[in-house]
Amino acid sequence: MLNTIRHDGPADATPLLIAHGLFGSGRNWGAVAKQIAQDRPVIAVDMRNHGNSFRADEHSYPAMAADLARVIEAEGRPCHVLGHSMGGKASMALALSRPELVARLIVGDIAPVSYGHTQQDFIDAMRSVDLDSLTRRSEAEAQLAAAGVPKSLQSFFTQSLDIKERAWKLNLDALEAEMAKILSFPEDLTGPFEGPTLFLSGSESDYMRPEYRARIKLLFPHARFAKLQGAGHWLHADKPREFIATVQQFLDRG
Repeated sequence: MLNTIRHDGPADATPLLIAHGLFGSGRNWGAVAKQIAQDRPVIAVDMRNHGNSFRADEHSYPAMAADLARVIEAEGRPCHVLGHSMGGKASMALALSRPELVARLIVGDIAPVSYGHTQQDFIDAMRSVDLDSLTRRSEAEAQLAAAGVPKSLQSFFTQSLDIKERAWKLNLDALEAEMAKILSFPEDLTGPFEGPTLFLSGSESDYMRPEYRARIKLLFPHARFAKLQGAGHWLHADKPREFIATVQQFLDRG
């Protein structure tokens, strides 16, 4: 099963499961999880091929949805689910294929569509880091900067770097091989998901376009939309206070 980071909250409240995005981990969501855990238990996972979770050749959304389903089944009751980017697509796949496991769904800055951009430059940049010579995280950030990685992403990437083991806590080979699946979204999932759903995006991001709404409404007929002003794709990091407040307000309705 996926590695989980649990944050205890009131036991009678519906738990929240958090699924991170590509190149992330459950620990990236620590500050958000701790705040939300004042009101409910929070379970942040490491997705397959990330963090301390298992490595696998397959990195498809049906497989990731099944991973999340196992975590909720082990919890023994339906959960609210919050997914960002890749984790948002996995969460949507879960809600469409196993709706009985999802109470409320929050999708962070992603739509159930295929995207044309590539993440290959970032994989190449991480591979270019001389792991054998590293003694501190800042050295890796400097090498990532030399490889063209924006400053805002350097520290994010190095959170998935194990300095002691001199290794990335990412299965870069599998992520590269399965990138076409990561950028797409399955067409053959059952659905629609009839539960309450919030699509939360950043005003400075282009991941959520108006033309995607028809597809979203087809799969998630009760979807609502909200936008965080001044936030980009990593909206929970750009505007954490506003992000947490919006999530809490949506979850408090049920």
